[in-house]
Amino acid sequence: MDPMRTYTLSDFDFALPPELIAQHPAAERSAARLLDGTQPTPVDRIFRDLPALLNPGDLLVLNDTKVLKARLYGEKPSGGKVELLIERVLGGNQVAAHMRVSKKPEVGTTLRLAGGGGLSATLLGRWPDAQGALFRFVLSNDAGDDPWTLMERHGHVPLPPYITHADEAQDEQRYQTVFAKNPGAVAAPTAALHFDEALLAQIAALGVQIAHVTLHVGAGTFQPVKTENLAEHQMHSEWYEVPQAAQQAIADCQARGGRVVAVGTTSVRTLESWAQSGQTSGDTRIFITPGFAFQVVDLLVTNFHLPKSSLMMLVSAFAGHEPVMALYAHAIREGYRFFSYGDAMLLARQSPHAEV
Repeated sequence: MDPMRTYTLSDFDFALPPELIAQHPAAERSAARLLDGTQPTPVDRIFRDLPALLNPGDLLVLNDTKVLKARLYGEKPSGGKVELLIERVLGGNQVAAHMRVSKKPEVGTTLRLAGGGGLSATLLGRWPDAQGALFRFVLSNDAGDDPWTLMERHGHVPLPPYITHADEAQDEQRYQTVFAKNPGAVAAPTAALHFDEALLAQIAALGVQIAHVTLHVGAGTFQPVKTENLAEHQMHSEWYEVPQAAQQAIADCQARGGRVVAVGTTSVRTLESWAQSGQTSGDTRIFITPGFAFQVVDLLVTNFHLPKSSLMMLVSAFAGHEPVMALYAHAIREGYRFFSYGDAMLLARQSPHAEV
């Protein structure tokens, strides 16, 4: 990566045929394709080939966040339609949510939500402050259930904006990893969707260690960067945690000379936020662009990302801008499936001075 080059938003654009945007997952999780970008020339593989690309002593790091059924539909007192996407549960039956509505209701307005039983949301203001992008609501019903219960019972799977069908029964299962544990995400850590129990068992049997971290993926992950000067972009905030067991597993892996293999950009953001700040949990706004000094991650399993997105910048920072753009061009030529329900790629961390 050329340390003297200044990258702008246009450097991360590419033309994607719409038919390559995956609308449904592969028939089997591990049957998705895997583009091996760790070799001098790209190698087309199947995801279940991944164990052959790992070594005994490596460490696989998975994000165990669980996707909430965070999308709720309803109407204003006037009858106007409204859609809420709950980003965080704040306590005291309060939630922070995105709101889609033709005209914003006034503070104090109670929205009637689909689901019956007196399900409603009362607008308290913006969040996290008066200029915040999210809105703060009290979520309630006649039975006094908490927001977690209400979302599970009445919410919809928050499929990404580029998936055009309404959520179905299949999505409840497939837009969730098989090891999801800690509820709090409104988007799946999609690279991890390709793992099934059999593949994880095979990887463990090879002597590859497995550790879990948590990052609650926010809806901001789908927002394109809009400023040509990347330094002007305001990164969205997401909550993460690196448990003690994961910290120890990483230290042990590095001590034995193994490689830390992050599954998904969310795992990268978690590990590098921890390394950069020393904080084992909290909110992160880390914005990884070319020139970033990675401290933890050696290999990355990731899906294909949106043009001009912060995630395109992250993978380019990791594996080199020119190599990543060449891999994307290969994937488009070969008909790989893109985005959340699409195929995956394997990348190796590039030396900071390798791309000149």
